[in-house]
Amino acid sequence: MKAVDSRTIIYSDYQATTPLDPLVVEKMNPLWSDSFGNPHSSDHIVGWQAAKVVTAATESIATLIGADPDEVIFTSGATEANNLALLGLARRTIKKRHRILVSAIEHKCILETAQTLEKQMGFTVDMIPVDKQGRIDLGALERLLDETVLVVSAMAVNNEIGTIQDIPKIASLLESHGILFHCDAAQAPSAMDLRDLATHTDLASLSAHKIYGPQGIGALYIRRDIQNQVEPLIYGGNQQEGLRSGTVPVALCAGMGAACDILTSPDITEERMRVAKYRDTFVELLQDSSFPVIVNGPDVENRHPGNTNLQFPNFDAHEILAALQPWLAASTGSACTSGTPQPSHVLNAIGLTKDQSKSSIRFSFGRFTSNDEIEKAALLVHGTLDHLESESYKKSA
Repeated sequence: MKAVDSRTIIYSDYQATTPLDPLVVEKMNPLWSDSFGNPHSSDHIVGWQAAKVVTAATESIATLIGADPDEVIFTSGATEANNLALLGLARRTIKKRHRILVSAIEHKCILETAQTLEKQMGFTVDMIPVDKQGRIDLGALERLLDETVLVVSAMAVNNEIGTIQDIPKIASLLESHGILFHCDAAQAPSAMDLRDLATHTDLASLSAHKIYGPQGIGALYIRRDIQNQVEPLIYGGNQQEGLRSGTVPVALCAGMGAACDILTSPDITEERMRVAKYRDTFVELLQDSSFPVIVNGPDVENRHPGNTNLQFPNFDAHEILAALQPWLAASTGSACTSGTPQPSHVLNAIGLTKDQSKSSIRFSFGRFTSNDEIEKAALLVHGTLDHLESESYKKSA
């Protein structure tokens, strides 16, 4: 296959992974060679220098979510963080707390982990329903709550349809029952202010590569006073409060910290507004075409600024995406479940039929999207629909 210059590709899959920000690259570059020390080597200056870098990164992540640095545990990504949160709590809970509640639109790694606890450890897993916009049914959640529930896991921002949940409201419902609240916040930093996240949650998962940082690094916030209630997944040298053993990757930690620093800068609100404007322009351009285009999920006020999930009636989403290659990158849903033949569980949860799901594509834009790219992307999609309709007509003639 002939290589394609990435500069000619219009990238609209920011919720799958984000490009590295140049400031992140600048922060990481010296650490691949100059600062090669093990940050856990406490007897010499090379180790101290590496530890200083990791400490600074931890402080940046803590600042992003309103936590203290000793409440931040580095992981390999949000999937590991989610597993550590649920499996770790389940393995140390008292028998009375034998139920786990998860929303119907959680990431697959949450759903699979919960199902594993159900099959292997006898936990009862209850699904919290959502409305047509993907918002948690708070009344249904309240009816599920009692003193047998160990933890509720609800993502702050959905990865397929971009729904932003009311995290403070969910937290307030759990408090009187003594139920722990875990939040998958991997998609949230680019969408909303998270300075109060640690105030409302007991555990929260983050991912660097969703926020213009490097792949292969994430973090789990664990409230200090419940850390003894979490059983590690990885054992060894007792690093990171004994919750996640192993040498932390200094350069990756620094990259995640730098990405968090950008998200706490004064310019981030303007960035979110700009991205939302591009997203809205893209949708308007497509809806002005001769083909019907339906927006799945929430209204723009309750949606990730870069997310739109669009339904193209009478078309197959995979055929559209294939025909758009190599000029435009988008996806049918979560990259972590690509290749799965079943319809999206998220779209199913908000009431879409199998055929509606099969005709839906997630486009997600971000920091480096330009107005020119938005216009070109809309033209490419419209041209592709024209082409596919023409091919379909030829086959039926």
